[in-house]
Amino acid sequence: MPVECPRGPGMSLETYDAALAYLFSATDYEKMRRVRYNADTFSLDRMRRLLGLMGSPQEAFRSVHVGGTKGKGSTAAMVHALAMGCGLESGFYSSPHLVDIRERIRVGRRDIPQEDLRRLIEAAEAQVERLRAGGDPPTFFEIFTALAFRHFADVKADLVVAEVGLGGRLDATNVLVPEVSVITAVSLDHTFQLGGTLAEIAAEKAGIVKPAVPVVSQPQPAEAMAVIEEACRRAAARLLVVGRDVRYEWAPALEEGRRGGRLSIRTPERAYTDLFVPLMGEHQASNAASAVAAAELAGPMAARLTPEVVRQALATVEWPGRMEWIAGRPGVLLDGAHNRASIERLIEALGRHFPGRRAQVVFASASDKDIEGMLAALAAADAVEGVVFTRTPNPRAAEPEDLRARYEAAGGRAAEVAETVPGALDRAKRRAGPDGLVLVCGSLYLVGEVKKDFRF
Repeated sequence: MPVECPRGPGMSLETYDAALAYLFSATDYEKMRRVRYNADTFSLDRMRRLLGLMGSPQEAFRSVHVGGTKGKGSTAAMVHALAMGCGLESGFYSSPHLVDIRERIRVGRRDIPQEDLRRLIEAAEAQVERLRAGGDPPTFFEIFTALAFRHFADVKADLVVAEVGLGGRLDATNVLVPEVSVITAVSLDHTFQLGGTLAEIAAEKAGIVKPAVPVVSQPQPAEAMAVIEEACRRAAARLLVVGRDVRYEWAPALEEGRRGGRLSIRTPERAYTDLFVPLMGEHQASNAASAVAAAELAGPMAARLTPEVVRQALATVEWPGRMEWIAGRPGVLLDGAHNRASIERLIEALGRHFPGRRAQVVFASASDKDIEGMLAALAAADAVEGVVFTRTPNPRAAEPEDLRARYEAAGGRAAEVAETVPGALDRAKRRAGPDGLVLVCGSLYLVGEVKKDFRF
């Protein structure tokens, strides 16, 4: 049953806007990323206390936990699609959102209703205030994660697919003891919080490994794989590695109305052939292979998973803002790539799915990202014809003029600046012409602004 609580003194959360305002009053490290990443700032003990006060909802459902640097959202979306394909009432917890915060909490294909979210916030207020009064206030992400888990318990979800927010070891979602853990590709990102080497970052990602809980890992650099293998050895956790234990073959689908990839997957259990994933880039084949292997290991899905279920489910995957194609004149490709490795992967996919075409790029970034690396990748790409730099409302956004100067210093050409996202998109469209291609990248916040302002 939903948790009920008394009204706080002087508080009124009887409207959705008031409830959101209360939620956003909590410390939000998504917007303050230059903070110490340690057990004091990101406290699993505090998260467990909050959940305990809310009835320990995380114990009411089974789960799949997905972490990593690149591809964790897409992989989690595929596991969720497979769970729905198996006929399960599947919950999906992801972050960040693109347009509406309710996107982060889904049951099936439905975002959490406004009134349900309002009631959850209202019900959790007393528990949040109790922790605040004790000098240990929960963060925005901790509160929101607890609300999500409470919602999934209330609707009696058969399975919950939870995407890690930041890192893994200290992430609020790491209170889960899942059926299977998934670690997607590890690369340098959030280095201020997670460490400056692949081994340090992999250690944080591998923090989601639990005793005797199987793990599926995507291919990793040797430095990162050694850390993951050692974590699994210590936890006596079976490890399946894509490319070794789970294999795939992939080819791009180039039809204008059916962009994505065709693939086949072979796990230790069975073969899956004639698959189509409506997401572009070969990396999505690795994500799909990880998702299928995880589904085979997740109890609620294992007995129901068949090649036909996998075929139908993967064909329905939705993951907006990640190589999302908006047909038009010109066509617009939206991708939230926000580190060098992701930009390089995006450029490679651009060449495979749009051979011979060059793009006008709209770019914005947070100031604490690997801006030099991303701009170097764009400057070196033959497929990039020009770049319009802009900024989002994110308080951490980098200045467009600074981005342009750094891009030109890296050898980039045909750069200009637009102060607003709509202005940047209009300029890029004009430069591309009706038969051209516009690429929006560098920040999920930027993709969200484009989708919000232009209703894609």
